[in-house]
Amino acid sequence: MDLEFLQSMDIQILVGVAVAALAIVVGAVYLFASMKSKGCLDPENFKEFKLVKRQQLSHNVAKFTFELPTPTSVLGLPIGQHISCRGKDSQGEEVIKPYTPTTLDSDVGYFELVIKMYPQGRMSHHFRELRVGDYLAVKGPKGRFRYQPGEVRAFGMIAGGSGITPMFQVARAILENPKDTTNVHLIYANVTYEDILLKEELDSLAAKYPGRFKVYYVLNQPPEVWDGGVGFVSKEMIQTHCPAPAPDIRVLRCGPPPMNKAMTGHLDALGYSPDMQFQF
Repeated sequence: MDLEFLQSMDIQILVGVAVAALAIVVGAVYLFASMKSKGCLDPENFKEFKLVKRQQLSHNVAKFTFELPTPTSVLGLPIGQHISCRGKDSQGEEVIKPYTPTTLDSDVGYFELVIKMYPQGRMSHHFRELRVGDYLAVKGPKGRFRYQPGEVRAFGMIAGGSGITPMFQVARAILENPKDTTNVHLIYANVTYEDILLKEELDSLAAKYPGRFKVYYVLNQPPEVWDGGVGFVSKEMIQTHCPAPAPDIRVLRCGPPPMNKAMTGHLDALGYSPDMQFQF
């Protein structure tokens, strides 16, 4: 009788330990998920993030990697939105400028900015002077763009220069989501071949998702051997490389102001209504 009682007690203790262990695991998973989804950004106040890596991509373009508070932290930036970065220009005056990270919240523990630094750019000066170990003041999220997977059948994208960063972010988020079947058609314009940002990453997406992502490069000053577009983005290029006007498509624009104005004219002339267009 005593033996049976002891065995019964042992079983109860084991069951109790197993239940407690399961509760701890479930609690840890919940805590991890809630911490991961919260995000590190503050829309009202600037927060500082440490630069841990700087990779020079060309003479005037660099990739900056910033550390988040923990290895499981996420930035918390909705798809297609941007952050405000604060720095100082060459005169020591404060300057604030918007940038779109090329990373997503699936990239935990860090975020990256690909920055083209212009000779006279005020914020460009700040990034030129930024060294590993320095901190960048960031506020966000910012932006009008809202996206739910599957809300359109296809996106057309027309980007110029550093205007590629929000397009890349949106395209990556769509293509890497197994539940999203949206197709993406990108026209990306630059002056020279060397000016093309994120080319390796864009070509990688095109190779990985051949049926869903197409990229067409346009250069104003192409090299001798070049199979892309030449000159400025034309109505004919948009007709050929973007989805035709329809209620279930949308065309996104991001580039220098003169280009954005010209693209608006082309899209209007081709029959894309205002609700089929969005400008970052």
